Amino acid sequence: MSLSDFLSPVNPETFSPAQGFMTSQLGMKTSFYMDEFPELGDRRFDIAIIGVKDDRQAKQNEGCFLGPDYFREQFYLLHEGAFGSRIVDLGNIQAGAAVSDTYIALKLVVAELIQQEIIPVIIGGGQDLTYPQYLAYEGLEQKVDLVVVDRKFDLDEDEHEEGSIITDSDAYLNRILLHQPNYLFNFSNVGYQTYLVSQESLKVMNKLYFDVHRLGDFLKDISSAEPVLRNANMVSFDLSAIRSADAPANGNAGPNGFYGEQACKIAHYAGLNDKLTSIGFYEFNPAFDRNAQTAMLLAQMVWYFVDGFYNRKKDLPLNPKSAYMIYRTSLNDGSGEMLFVKSKKTDRWWMQVPYPGMTENERYHLVPCRYEDYTMAVNGEMPDLWWRTYQKLL
Repeated sequence: MSLSDFLSPVNPETFSPAQGFMTSQLGMKTSFYMDEFPELGDRRFDIAIIGVKDDRQAKQNEGCFLGPDYFREQFYLLHEGAFGSRIVDLGNIQAGAAVSDTYIALKLVVAELIQQEIIPVIIGGGQDLTYPQYLAYEGLEQKVDLVVVDRKFDLDEDEHEEGSIITDSDAYLNRILLHQPNYLFNFSNVGYQTYLVSQESLKVMNKLYFDVHRLGDFLKDISSAEPVLRNANMVSFDLSAIRSADAPANGNAGPNGFYGEQACKIAHYAGLNDKLTSIGFYEFNPAFDRNAQTAMLLAQMVWYFVDGFYNRKKDLPLNPKSAYMIYRTSLNDGSGEMLFVKSKKTDRWWMQVPYPGMTENERYHLVPCRYEDYTMAVNGEMPDLWWRTYQKLL
């Protein structure tokens, strides 16, 4: 299989300025799939840009298939940061004869890039493309932590025939939850708006011990999103999670949501995550844009993701142990103690959750957390994150 079978080339001349790119702009720093498909071996590239030009399952946002090329017009004008970028633009996955053809193409491309240790940055297209992004992990023999930045959960019941691979942007999460084999360990939502979410869907999230966080949890302190992003293997970002004043280019844009600078911060946190191996930005619709405002914001979000990637700390807990501090706390009810890990290098925190039937020193799961979780445990209370994680390990 060759990735060129699924991707169509791009012509940088169609989105470069009349005078050409400056030497410091990303348009000059990036390799493009034009006439010949780039050689990806020997760790030549760290990040691959992929456009997916299919919006047939996008709800009330027809036209977002045009997003990838409008994104390129703004992204390659940005100047390289304090890093030596190794980015390749692999062009676009065109809409297949059927939506399922697009899904299969995206699944295979993402899976191949992950295996080659290249992070795919997917520019959609509808957010239903999160489903084939997830399917790419099926053959990797690992559990997946999925983080979705969205104003709602996309759990609506769809009407497609049972067993069909096709879903839509309001129901793709159902397909992920019901997919067999099940390799989803955790789902986290960042930024849901309560009035857009039914109480029934909230009960589903609580029953499954998933982590869902209201928009209001982050508006005063966006840094509280960092631990949530830190544990993700894959991220899906729906641009409707950004308020319409900052990102109007979405058919479902609303008055409330993240501010533009907060969206950039979230993307940066995702890039910093040592575990993350793919990210998708979906539902950007140029038909609703004003003065390329959303295109510029999306370009800056991806720039911050790239900057985060090249500033990864390789901060993997307890490796080596001398680089971390261990804190023990006792619960008020006397039921036991909790262990926390703090990095001496970055001051980031994790909590140690033992697998059922084992002590914390035998086998445990490390979960990114906040300092506030530690202070809660110091006061003898069990953080909700600890309990939800333990239930998933049962």
